[in-house]
Amino acid sequence: MNDLITGGVDIGAGCVKTVLFRVNGAEAEWLGREVLRIRNRDPFQLAEDSFQGLLDAQGLRRDDVAYVASTGDAESLTFTTGHFYSMTTHARGAVFLDPEARAVMDVGALNGRAIRVDEAGKVLAYKMTSQCASGAGQFLENIARYLGIAQDEIGPLSQAAEDSEKVSSICAVLAETDVINMVSRGIPAGSILRGVHVSMAVRMAKLLKSIGAKDGIALMTGGLGLDVGLMSALNAALEKEKVALRARSHPDAIHAGAIGAALWGAFRYEKLAAQGRAAA
Repeated sequence: MNDLITGGVDIGAGCVKTVLFRVNGAEAEWLGREVLRIRNRDPFQLAEDSFQGLLDAQGLRRDDVAYVASTGDAESLTFTTGHFYSMTTHARGAVFLDPEARAVMDVGALNGRAIRVDEAGKVLAYKMTSQCASGAGQFLENIARYLGIAQDEIGPLSQAAEDSEKVSSICAVLAETDVINMVSRGIPAGSILRGVHVSMAVRMAKLLKSIGAKDGIALMTGGLGLDVGLMSALNAALEKEKVALRARSHPDAIHAGAIGAALWGAFRYEKLAAQGRAAA
C-alpha cells in the first residue's frame, strides 16, 4: 500500500485548525499542524492560507494531496475533497491522540458535547449542551476578560483557589451577572473561576453519564482541552457522580476534529480507490 498525503481543516466558532498527514494503512504520521484564532478575520481565507503554508513547509503541491477533508463550519471551502460531521471527526481524532479513550468531552466555543466511542473511534452515543448553557469556551473567555485574566492563567488560578464560589445559573447571560456580583463583593478571581469550572464540570459529568460512558478514559478536546482547572473539576464531578471515568487531555487536543477529518479522508479515499473510483 502506498503512502497517502491527506489534510484536515476544522473551522470552529473561534479558531481554524489545519493538519497534514502521511497515512499508510493503519499507520499515520504528522506532517504539520496549525491553529489560528479567527479574531474577526475571514475563516475561509485563514484556512486557505494555513493549509497552503503547511504544504509549502513540506515542499508539497496541492496535487500531492490525495484527500483534503473538512469538518465543523468548513463545508463550503472550495479546496477540500469532502466533508465529515464534526461528531465523527472528534471521535476519530480523540482515539488517534489517546488510543485508550472510550469517551470524548469536546468543549468548543459555543457548546460542549459528550461522545462515547469504541477503539476505532466510531461514535456509539452522544449528547450536547444547549446553545445557551454557560458551559462552553466563549462563556469562560468572557468571564476571564471581565476579570482581566489571560486565558493561559485561567486553569492555574482555578486550581490554586482554596474554595469555589457557586455559579447558580446555566444561562450564560445570568451566570455572567452572577460573576459581576461576585466581583462587587470582593470574591477572589481564582475562587470565581473555580466556581465557573465546577458549574461547567457538573454538566459535563452528567452528559458523559447520560450517554453510558461508564469507565476508562474521557479525552477532553476542543478549545478548552488544555484547561487544567476544568479537567480537575471534571474529574471531581465524575467521582461525585460515581462514574469510573478519568478525564485527561493531550497537547494537540484542539486539533482533534481536523485530525479525524484527515484520517477519515484517507479511509474514504482508499475505499473509493478499491471500488475503482476517484475520491470525491
